Order: sequence, then C-alpha cells, then structure tokens
Amino acid sequence: MVDITHKISTLRVATATAIVKVSKQETIDAVVNNLVPKGNVFEMAKTAGLFAVKNTHLSIPDCHPLPIEFTSVEYNVEGLDIHIIFKVKTVYKTGVEVEAMHGASIVALTMYDMLKPIDKEIEISTIKLINKEGGKSSFKNKFPNVIKAAVFVCSDSIFAGDKEDRSGKTIVEKLDSYGVETSHYEIIPDELDIIQQKTKAFAKENQLVIFTGGTGLSPRDVTPEALEPLLESRIPGIEEAIRNYGQQRMPYAMLSRSVVGTLGKSLVLALPGSTNGVRESMDAVFPHVMHVFHILKGKNHDSL
Repeated sequence: MVDITHKISTLRVATATAIVKVSKQETIDAVVNNLVPKGNVFEMAKTAGLFAVKNTHLSIPDCHPLPIEFTSVEYNVEGLDIHIIFKVKTVYKTGVEVEAMHGASIVALTMYDMLKPIDKEIEISTIKLINKEGGKSSFKNKFPNVIKAAVFVCSDSIFAGDKEDRSGKTIVEKLDSYGVETSHYEIIPDELDIIQQKTKAFAKENQLVIFTGGTGLSPRDVTPEALEPLLESRIPGIEEAIRNYGQQRMPYAMLSRSVVGTLGKSLVLALPGSTNGVRESMDAVFPHVMHVFHILKGKNHDSL
C-alpha cells in the first residue's frame, strides 16, 4: 500500500455514477412501482452499496481502510436507463474516489441481480468518477510570479564545520517540490543579533524566510527570542498545526518552540533543527500555508 503517514487529513468528497440499462418499459415500471418479485430494487441496491463502500479496502488490495462518514445514493430514470449517483465523504489522508466507484458498481450489480428474472437483456455501463474534492489538488495556489525563499540553518556546530547540514537541505528539497525557488541558503551561528539581521534583510526580497534550528530548550537555542520581537503578526494556527502533526508521530515534538508570523509581505517560520522534525513540519503545513500570500495581498477568501 502507498505510504500516506506523511499526509494531513482534509475533507474528501467523491461522486461516481453507473448506468443500468434495461430492455423494456415493463422493467422500469416494475422497479418504479415496487413490483419486482425479489423486493424493492432501489432500497435493496442502496443498502448493498452502503455495505460495499465501507468494505472497499477488503476488495481492492491497494485501498486503505478509512472512515466513511457520509454516503448518499440517488437514482435518475431516463427512458430505459437507470442512472445511479453515488456520493461519499470522509475526513482523512486519502481520497474516496475508488470507494464511490465501488459503491456505484455494487448498486448496479445488485439491481442486475434483482431484475434478471424479469429482464434477460440488462447491461451495466458507464461506471465513472464525475467529481472529487479535497487533498492536494483542491489546495493549489497559483501565483503570477515564482515564490522565493531564504533558508537559514541556525547551528553553532554546523557553522563551525563539526557537523553536516541535513535539515536546511531538506527544506530546500521540499520547497522545490512545491514550486518555490530558494534564492538564498546559509548556515549561521546561534546568535540572536545575526538571526534578526538576516530576517530583516531577507524579508524584503523573499516571500518566505525559514529558519531551522535553535527552537529547543538549550541556552543557545535563541531563534524564537530573536524572531518574536520582529514579527508583526504571529500565526498561532500554523504553530499549532506543526506541533500537533509532529506529536502524532513523535511525543517529543511538544517540546519544540516553533514560531511563525509575518514581517511585511513575508512569512517567517522557525522550524526544529532535526531532519525528521523539519520534514514533518514542512509536511504539516505545506503547500497549504502559501495561501497566506493571497491574504497578504488583500484578496477575499471566497474569491480564491
């Protein structure tokens, strides 16, 4: 199965359709008037679909078991065609497209099974996905110009050459995958004055200024203290999202003092110094966090 442990949960919606084609009007009349010998076709097929969608992962090997939090089944009769509209919702890390198509398929098969004694020429056709929402594709941010970032590694030992940087390079790789250009990458010591100087200088030309390191509890961890006086607007929601995501994977994440806020038109983030901490912090809030650049330009949320 595909590894989805790095993803965040969002509202996922999928709608699929299937068509049951009968061969005569008498079959349609029997379905609509509830005269089929095997019982109420619409209700029986709907029930089968509800059972099926909750067990999709038992039939399709690569599907993840996930909570099905809403399902609806609707029918539309057009001539000799019965259109099935199957909608599924969940709040989870992966989508429900296959679940919706599986549900629509089982509804159609159940209808076929119930109708075959009275109509020998029924066929099932056009099982397809007609709509999906949620996940990365629903949160794409489009900008007229490339977003630029300055990345700083705050570490006395790395600055002295005693250790090799991995966290800063992880940030650069992640930013590249989101279409963000890293215009500047630098290793600096854990010095409050230097951190502040770099922030003020690079916030003028970069939409993102990201620090890794110095967010712990040792005497030399001063990144939060350096940034807090400079930030014009703290954004607690981003900070909470980073810590919450991290703590679901590593209990020690609660000890991180990550801070996030704005300085002018730039978003400033102070992330943990460990490679895993940085990777998880980036996964927790990117690319969704870049929506802030629309807001900073004064755009209405509903127009984005």
